[in-house]
Amino acid sequence: MNIAPIAGALGADVSGIDVTALSGNEFGALRDALHRYGVLAIRGQTLTPQQQLAFVKCFGDIHYHPHVQGLPEQPEVMEILKTETDKLNFGAGWHTDQIFLPEPANYTCLYALELPDAGGDTLYACMRNGFRTLSPAMQELVCRLHSENRSVASQMARKNGSAAAAFGGMRAKDAPADEAPAAHPLVRRHPDTGEPALYMGIHTVGLEGFSEAEAKPLIDMLLAHLTRPENTMRLRWMPGTLAIWDNRSVLHNAINDYQDKRRRMHRITVVGDTPAGYTAAA
Repeated sequence: MNIAPIAGALGADVSGIDVTALSGNEFGALRDALHRYGVLAIRGQTLTPQQQLAFVKCFGDIHYHPHVQGLPEQPEVMEILKTETDKLNFGAGWHTDQIFLPEPANYTCLYALELPDAGGDTLYACMRNGFRTLSPAMQELVCRLHSENRSVASQMARKNGSAAAAFGGMRAKDAPADEAPAAHPLVRRHPDTGEPALYMGIHTVGLEGFSEAEAKPLIDMLLAHLTRPENTMRLRWMPGTLAIWDNRSVLHNAINDYQDKRRRMHRITVVGDTPAGYTAAA
């Protein structure tokens, strides 16, 4: 197994392994690397949905997306598809998967099947660095706050739009406009590493105890800080690339720069737990 860092803040390329035939030691090394780098791009894989599912099950139980149906023959696997006629892409905007649920997903695994000849990359940002690079005074403040998070589908429904209609190539369904927001610590303690992360994204619509006018500038400032270029990496997909990332420490953003072209991926997510807060050092 060869692990090569992609950027200074996060991410690594992995080569020299077949995820369908990992030994226990290899899987342990892979999991340790995932916690260290936040996102791994495992190159050169040839996988059926069943093989991808078997690999992901090593990380935990499978999570089912509440607003997108899985494959008819393999419901644990969600097909992310943008066709030649779709204008919007699923997964655009900086986010961490399922933060709008009381127990958000721990890991996401995405496998590249069909790609445009150019474009369709994914950006990632390190939420650990996002917290570390705040001033001590801001660290102390955000550690006391809780965010309110609502799904994109519900946000669109509240604006009298349809999320399902926006992603015509996918098996999406709408969320109710009155979907209850999920509250989480704005700074999350990683249960495996103990590290703090600035836990937020485009699903973050408010802060508990703050008015909308008070919360929005702070949310916007923190998200802009978190996604500064030096805090990010860019994953260039190739057919057969299998990426897995830790939603407790990284954000991601699917770039929509391939109009009139097709992109098809298979995604599986792992059930998570209730986020725990973090207390800033005095």
